[in-house]
Amino acid sequence: MWTLFVLCILGLNICQTTGVDNSTQMYYFKMVVEKSVIANITARLKTVVSSGNLKVDDLKMTTICQSVPDGIRCSCLSDFRWSDTVCLETDQKCCGDMNCTFTDKLARRCISNETVAVSGSITLRGMDHYDCLKENTTEIFKQCNNNLLQEMKRVYSTLAGFDILTINQYRVGSVIADFEVSFAHTVKQQELMSKTQLLISTLSASVDLETTGVVRLIMPPKSPVCYHDNPKLTCTLKEDLETSPVWLLMREGTVFEIFNGTESEVTTETLETRVTLRNISKLWEGKYTCKYVQQLSSINIIHKASGTMNISLLPKADLIIAPPFPHCIIGSNLLKVRVKCELEHNTDVYDVEWTGLNIVAGPFQRSPDSHASDVLVSCNETKDIPQVTCTLKNRCKEERTVSASVNVIYGTNQYCAAEGDWEVTKAGFSAVVKCTNATGHRERECKIGPTQGKWEPEVSTCVNRDVNNVLQKANVVDIGLGSLDDNAAYVFSLFGNVTKNSATINTFANLNTSVQVLSQMSRKIKSMNSEYTADDFLESSSNILEKSLNESWTSEANKGTISLAESYLDSFEDLIQKTNVTRVPKKKNVELAASDCPRGSTCRNTVFDTDVKLVSPDPGSVKTAGFKELENYLPNKDDTYQPNSIVVSVTTERKQSDSVQVQIKFSLNRPRPRNVNMRCVFWDRGARSWSTEGCEWQGASDEGLCVCRHLSSFAVLMSRSPVNIRGLTEVTLVGLSVSVVSLVLTLAIEVIVWSAVVKTDTSYLRHMANVNICLCLLVADCCFLASFNDNNKETWCKIFVALKHFSYLSMFFWMLCLSSMLLHQTVFTLHTMGRKTYLRFSLVLGYVCPLLISVITWFSYNNGAEGEYYSMETCWLCYAGLMKGSIYAFVIPVGIIVFVNVFSMVVVIIKLLNRPMTPEKYNEREKNATITVMRTVILLTPIFGVTWVLGFAVMLLDLTSGPIVFIVHYAFNLLNTFQGLFILVTTYLADQQTREALLKHLKKHLKKHAPASNTDSTTNLVSSWNK
Repeated sequence: MWTLFVLCILGLNICQTTGVDNSTQMYYFKMVVEKSVIANITARLKTVVSSGNLKVDDLKMTTICQSVPDGIRCSCLSDFRWSDTVCLETDQKCCGDMNCTFTDKLARRCISNETVAVSGSITLRGMDHYDCLKENTTEIFKQCNNNLLQEMKRVYSTLAGFDILTINQYRVGSVIADFEVSFAHTVKQQELMSKTQLLISTLSASVDLETTGVVRLIMPPKSPVCYHDNPKLTCTLKEDLETSPVWLLMREGTVFEIFNGTESEVTTETLETRVTLRNISKLWEGKYTCKYVQQLSSINIIHKASGTMNISLLPKADLIIAPPFPHCIIGSNLLKVRVKCELEHNTDVYDVEWTGLNIVAGPFQRSPDSHASDVLVSCNETKDIPQVTCTLKNRCKEERTVSASVNVIYGTNQYCAAEGDWEVTKAGFSAVVKCTNATGHRERECKIGPTQGKWEPEVSTCVNRDVNNVLQKANVVDIGLGSLDDNAAYVFSLFGNVTKNSATINTFANLNTSVQVLSQMSRKIKSMNSEYTADDFLESSSNILEKSLNESWTSEANKGTISLAESYLDSFEDLIQKTNVTRVPKKKNVELAASDCPRGSTCRNTVFDTDVKLVSPDPGSVKTAGFKELENYLPNKDDTYQPNSIVVSVTTERKQSDSVQVQIKFSLNRPRPRNVNMRCVFWDRGARSWSTEGCEWQGASDEGLCVCRHLSSFAVLMSRSPVNIRGLTEVTLVGLSVSVVSLVLTLAIEVIVWSAVVKTDTSYLRHMANVNICLCLLVADCCFLASFNDNNKETWCKIFVALKHFSYLSMFFWMLCLSSMLLHQTVFTLHTMGRKTYLRFSLVLGYVCPLLISVITWFSYNNGAEGEYYSMETCWLCYAGLMKGSIYAFVIPVGIIVFVNVFSMVVVIIKLLNRPMTPEKYNEREKNATITVMRTVILLTPIFGVTWVLGFAVMLLDLTSGPIVFIVHYAFNLLNTFQGLFILVTTYLADQQTREALLKHLKKHLKKHAPASNTDSTTNLVSSWNK
């Protein structure tokens, strides 16, 4: 016997709503008939119904069932399928049009492929249906429910194929009724919309509907889908819904919208939409839904179809050997080694096959763990290394093979003994240990030594799981699961939270993973339009640059092809180009400024107190980013220069011409010492280094200003040492040596001629001052020569500075004594000063005053502290800027003395020109002595004065300013170092009285020791020099 389910559609005139449209009702028959009757059953049943009010419109068989020993076997006829309910009840064993056997002997009915089910909710306004919220057992509820049900049936029953309408429940929120309507075949959506409009106008309500059956989803024919397949899912329609479809995937309770991506392609036509998947993974397993949404006024209709796709995966595997390096003990012949094929987290079942090479026996598969096996290896050393291979097969019989060598430690092999987590390891190999509570592994090499293996330092690639999770999210941000913008926003939000705690990323491996996140995002996203996303992006980028992470950035592990800092900068610049927001809060280590500039205008941005001005014919949108700490991490191939500013990146929306000019006023990280050169540089991606091409430093007058003729990332590099003037040291040494010799000769001459030339008080005072000037200068020059020794310690340098300071001041104060004496004699002609009085005055002025200035200066600068009182580089007083530094304790007194000397000379010259010269009132010898003193002062004052005027210029001018400064330095050194020679020539050899006394002494000496034949020639020589 056969069981038939017959579907009959009838028209019932008694359920009209408008008096025009006929209502419909479905009737289902279950019949048990002979097999021979099946062919004519529908024709015979049409004659059964005979009524004026009823008309049979359609009559179809849906299901044929037959009794079998195991139960009832049923099959769906053409254009019919098992319902979703049956499919779920049978754990997807009876889905579609499959033949199914039901062991409970309860036959199920197939439904039409065109069956439409509608579930929805109607929100009723007003108070007419408040009674429907009462207890469902009360009469008032039943009446309210029946009235609403009849009203809804009168509308929807006029749609062809109407089957049943039920109200499931009522909810509060006004009055909300949840209901279901089913139709035996396709419903025209325009009619459904119009009937729903009629309903809401009648009831003053709004309706939300969700249909199944309007859209048909065709899943891949194979289940599960194989790993290497490119499955295609297709949704079809009977009519154009005039709206775009949406594809959804629900996996583990999370719903993702499917877009075009690297692993998915969504195509849409009028009556069809498809999703094609490529390189599928576990991410694509789950429940798929395609839906169309129609909205009109108070009506919202969702048409959808769903299906589940299982994937037979083929994950990566590792072959684990235990112990990692089997150790053969002397006397043993065989070793048992366990090998295990370890998979990534996966719940699929795989068939495992084991093979071995150069092993004694095995592999012997262990039970119940099918992924593990035992092998026996020989302890007799051979050239052939034992190998084990694991082959995995998934449900689709796709294979993945993993092999590993068994590196046995034989009796003569070196090895490293076990140490902590590290097991015994064969020399020449590396031990690998999985990270605890992190992803990645730790590795440690066992190096071959003279007699035994030696452990090298550990190298860790352990990555915090939260950081690794962000990277995994970034890797799949563009595969098509979710919109690219939403995925990017989620990744940056997650990234910002993870990097907020520096301890989370305080290793090279974690920092490397963090930079990889930025690198992946820069390659995958097309634009960044959300201010929230941009804020999270900048926040995470700033967190990576925290100063506490310095050691992680500069780790020895960071010596790859491209450094972390390079990858960071490249990724950040690419992301900035794609960022379309202008208002982003300033971050601790990263600041972004943007401005839209009209054609022909000058753009200005400021980041971290660094002003950027872009001059271009058509700048457009200009973005400037500043990075703290990054300058310390970018590779610097020139060790003579070091970064001294933040890195500033300047980009524009439009491509700029060659006429672009970028002016950057950097705020320097450290003050630039005098005479230290600076370079304005940009990061050259091609050369992977800083380059000065197209950039110019504007000099010491505006030491932070750079001007460049292109766009890039810029910074300032500062030389590690001052500018060196070629040959200046040699000139100084020669000059000082000549001066020392000259000063010694001068003092010797003074001793020789003292009794001959010192005849008056004036000459006494003059020669006394000259002797002290020479002594002070001799001590100062000797200290300068001694301070040229690079091995001088701090104490010696400090002593030399104090002596030079005192000696040079004393020299000038003795010059002041000379000019004061001359001024006194010129102005007060009738008043004479005795030798003792002048000597006491000169000693106080020449030594006590300089000593007081030197001592006060010493204590004023932190007891002669290095860097405040003196500089170790120059072994001289410090210059810290205009009117700043201990150097002014020398410059100011010297300047005053030079001024007084010049003033004295002017007064003396005027007085001499106006004074009457009478023999009675003016002693000739005194007159000559006075003129000699005046000549000495006039000659010495310009020499010493001009020298230290040039010295003051040297102090103010920077060696980076150009060639003119080099000329000033050479002139100062020549005049300053040869001062001893100038004194010898101008004060003694140029003085006739001194020269005559010296010649007289020489003549006397020569006569005493020379032969008589040479007397005449000597006399002629002396007479010639005297002339």
